[in-house]
Amino acid sequence: MATILACQEEDPKLGKPLDQSQIQNYIENGDIKVVQDTDIDPGGNTVILINNVPSTIPLWDYGTGMSIKPLDTVRYAFKGDYTIKLSIDNGGGIVDVEPFHITVTDDNLTYVNDPFYNFLTGGGPGHSKTWVLDLKPDGTSTYFPGPLAFSSDNIGYGYECLADNESDCWNWQPNYQSWSMALGDWGTMTFDLIGGPFVSVEQKIAGVDGAGTFNGTYFMDVNTLTLSFSGVSPLNNSSTDNDFSKAAIIELSENGLALAFQSNSNPQYTVFNYVSKDYFDNYVPVEENKGPDEGFMPEFASGELLNILTGGKSSGRVWQLDAAGNPVDWIDAGNGWTTDASSSYNWGWNDDWTAAAGNSWIRFDQFGGTLNYTLSQGGVMTSSTFSINEETNEITLGGTNTLITDGGKGSWMNPSTNVITVIKGFPTEYETKGIWFGTTYDASKDEWFVFHYVLQ
Repeated sequence: MATILACQEEDPKLGKPLDQSQIQNYIENGDIKVVQDTDIDPGGNTVILINNVPSTIPLWDYGTGMSIKPLDTVRYAFKGDYTIKLSIDNGGGIVDVEPFHITVTDDNLTYVNDPFYNFLTGGGPGHSKTWVLDLKPDGTSTYFPGPLAFSSDNIGYGYECLADNESDCWNWQPNYQSWSMALGDWGTMTFDLIGGPFVSVEQKIAGVDGAGTFNGTYFMDVNTLTLSFSGVSPLNNSSTDNDFSKAAIIELSENGLALAFQSNSNPQYTVFNYVSKDYFDNYVPVEENKGPDEGFMPEFASGELLNILTGGKSSGRVWQLDAAGNPVDWIDAGNGWTTDASSSYNWGWNDDWTAAAGNSWIRFDQFGGTLNYTLSQGGVMTSSTFSINEETNEITLGGTNTLITDGGKGSWMNPSTNVITVIKGFPTEYETKGIWFGTTYDASKDEWFVFHYVLQ
């Protein structure tokens, strides 16, 4: 019979935790029980976890995973002795119940007969597979853009948006960033199905549990595409802000494994990108010579840029931020990476910028025989003159004028310079492709931050 092992100190604001006599009564009445369904599995592989205690939350730890459901079904693929732990939270405190012990007498490998298990373990029952973080000593990666990615917490496999509103889904998949983790051999993570779902982590650089070799079990739910860890943390970069007990699987293939872990402090995922050690060790980079983006550092004939901006003598053209398309980008050595607003959403572009862009515009004109620049920001118009350096494609706006800002919200992206550079331009296709204005340049990285403007 199960008995109380320990309980937390009572919280007087929430009421009393359950006492021993209450727990014993619930067990004797069958409100708390663990049942092996031998009708489904003669070997006892199917186990039903039951907690019918009113106004409580069960905290189950069944060895290959965890659950807080009042009624849950666990399926053990391998025979053996298992310990099922239970704690009960009634709001006034958490009570630990003496563990339940069960014996599974037969294997039922149909529970791990799935392509995802084959990818994870290198072949299913009787096999093992080792994974490493996708980070080379020089900071490059082999399969993913980098070892870490970031996203909202409502994305699923393949970064599918699970929210009703697409604007609630964002992801950032950068190349290696020095602030994300140190360069070096972080170690290995090995999943196997040899007598059970076991995972061994060799953490060479200290993670959340320090450095060393750690062993535990895992459970992969192929229906919800989640991966749970018990008794061990996955190979990690010591990011204590993340809950490493359970991950959403973003990708799982022969060579790549992307696991999204929930942040403890805000509603977002940190995605750890792993590759199979065999793929990593044998990776040979493919030399790419794709060159810079189309239109990068364009060359204009004399007077051509002025004509594109203004439409010609005694004319003017109105331009607006491409909020509905791809409004901002980092141009790294001639190559940008964003494809639309969602690529930069929340770390850069956001709802404040969308609102500002929809209520603002800029105009270049030659009215009155002078070169004039007008900024309409939230209904307030400011005007000045402008000039063009045709050798450098620099446009200097008169006075303290800048491009459109976020409307006073203080975004780090707000342009603060009155000298802007045409980084990408299209002499014959500007009407459809717009123009990219660079506002800041990092010479150490050969990197421009740019805004995309299109004709209104």
